[in-house]
Amino acid sequence: MIITNVHMVLEDEIVKGSVELENGVIKSMSDTLSQLPQAYDGENGWLMPGLIELHTDNLEKYFTPRPEVDWPPFSAMSAHDAQLIGSGITTVLDAVALGDYREGGRRQENLDHLIDTVIESHKRGVNRAEHFLHLRCEVPHETTVGMFERYANLPEVHLVSLMDHAPGQRQFVNVQKYRDYYQGKYKFSDEQMLAFEKEQVARSQQWSAANRAEITRQCRERNIPMASHDDATIEHVQESKDLGMVIAEFPTTIEAAKTSHEMGLKVMMGAPNVVRGGSHSGNVAAHELASLGVLDILSSDYYPGSLLDALFQLADDERNDLDLPQATKLATINPAQALQLNDRGVIAEGKRADLLLAHHLHDHTYVTRVWRQGKQVF
Repeated sequence: MIITNVHMVLEDEIVKGSVELENGVIKSMSDTLSQLPQAYDGENGWLMPGLIELHTDNLEKYFTPRPEVDWPPFSAMSAHDAQLIGSGITTVLDAVALGDYREGGRRQENLDHLIDTVIESHKRGVNRAEHFLHLRCEVPHETTVGMFERYANLPEVHLVSLMDHAPGQRQFVNVQKYRDYYQGKYKFSDEQMLAFEKEQVARSQQWSAANRAEITRQCRERNIPMASHDDATIEHVQESKDLGMVIAEFPTTIEAAKTSHEMGLKVMMGAPNVVRGGSHSGNVAAHELASLGVLDILSSDYYPGSLLDALFQLADDERNDLDLPQATKLATINPAQALQLNDRGVIAEGKRADLLLAHHLHDHTYVTRVWRQGKQVF
């Protein structure tokens, strides 16, 4: 098929013209408009590579849409998949948490259902986006290594991240922010909150270092890409580099982000951070890192629609030097390269025909069409 009358967002420029798709890949591109009557008219929209999402727990919301409510797995997966495709995301790593930091947590109960559903829905060919797995390892827990070993050999695992959410460090250097977040999430009383804090600090001191070392050792053996999480200091970053991390997820300080970037780790921040203008945890704002030239990857995190919005917002932000092709790389070729998914992430001959068409209407950018491997899926 041919898509014509579009602004193609290429790796380093925008070209008005047409693109031809064949057998699931991009066959050719032209800077002229097609005159063939069967060509699809993109109506002057933006044709961009399909977005690549490395870290979202959005699927959990569909498995447990309300507290104590479990939803049928394939219905949940279908709704999640539709939301991602409708946001222009054609490749996604569904993040699942290993090592529950709250006894009896719904995450733990749903874990096998989540993983099995991601894998089986792919086998059935019913997903519109391509789904892989991201194992989020909560290192301050006695069960984390065993749980990691249970799933680490699945071929769908494309990324492992290691995190420690204990109060007083990394994401929650500000303990009051920690209390606000968890009391709001779990409805703890002040007394319950203090007991929870004490427990998390003790678990971190007992388990984090040993679990971090063992999981990273096994990832290196299996050649699974790894990401740090919430690094805050140069020491954190140096440790991450020494352990073999390739991505720095959500560094909490400018110092950590700059050091990560300099050491070759791809710095990933949340697209909601861009859209909202800052971090909900009170940490560094993504637009600050963009202005310093040390922002490499964006993730929609908890809100899929934020990813495309953030790309256009960064491209329009006079505080940085990003144009639209440069901003687009943050959610396309950069995450693809970090995971060695070298067949996608850019509009170029021979690459996968994973594409989105967007139009700017009434001060907002809308996804109007999506193709995965040349097949229209939205």
